[in-house]
Amino acid sequence: MSPTWQSAEPPVMPRIGLTGCVLVVLRALPLIILVFGGLLVLLTLRLVERPVFGLRRPVTPFVTQFVCRNAFRIIGIRWRTRGRPLDGPGAMVANHSSWLDIFALNAGKRVYFVAKDEVAGWPGIGWLARATGTVFIRRNPREAREHVEVFRARLAAGHHLLFFPEGTSTDGQRVLPFKPTLFAAFLDDALLGSLQIQPVTVDYTAPVGVDPRFYGWWGDMGFGPHLLSVLARFRQGSVTVIYHPPVRVADHADRKVLAQVLQAAVASGFDRGQS
Repeated sequence: MSPTWQSAEPPVMPRIGLTGCVLVVLRALPLIILVFGGLLVLLTLRLVERPVFGLRRPVTPFVTQFVCRNAFRIIGIRWRTRGRPLDGPGAMVANHSSWLDIFALNAGKRVYFVAKDEVAGWPGIGWLARATGTVFIRRNPREAREHVEVFRARLAAGHHLLFFPEGTSTDGQRVLPFKPTLFAAFLDDALLGSLQIQPVTVDYTAPVGVDPRFYGWWGDMGFGPHLLSVLARFRQGSVTVIYHPPVRVADHADRKVLAQVLQAAVASGFDRGQS
């Protein structure tokens, strides 16, 4: 398991008052209906989609995208994008700050996440991840060949794979060094060709008057308390997904150099300085 990132200053979670409790109820109920209703529709459609199209998913990703966009409307967080998402065959990499990243990135582009295999066993989240086509792998250099085969099959099916090379989530105020292990698979001759990787920045702006790290979910923070804290906020902030120009994998023969180039592009999406 990858070690989780810890901040020097512990997170400050705003107190949930009576108004916050009311907002939690008003937002949680429609959010639950949206997420699990969408999941039911998705699983029903997959009964037809899977035997007919196999790995290809021409319909169900639109259900996921619909759910994620409307989740932000229910919570009250402003979601916006800059730049143009990747069109051709390829993958995406992004910084990782919160469980909200999954909604933010799915809302902007129909993608399939690449996650560490232990995520598949997480209650609730693992089930949703499997249903939406997440690729689960062990981040072990000795399994690079297996990764190549999995990625090649997914890319051939028209999937846009997205992964978090930091290997952990942060407070949303920085971009950690990208781990180059997974990039080795994309440098394999079986994938190299015209393959591109698009760097993507997910940038959160906290509500006025609260900790700038408000939307960050990291270290030992519990999912439940953080979810409730977000739902209880009357005036929400925003999230901007920035799509940077794609990088041609063939132009970087070294996985470490490729990782550094992509990390720099993702970090450039923040207006504030990196630390």
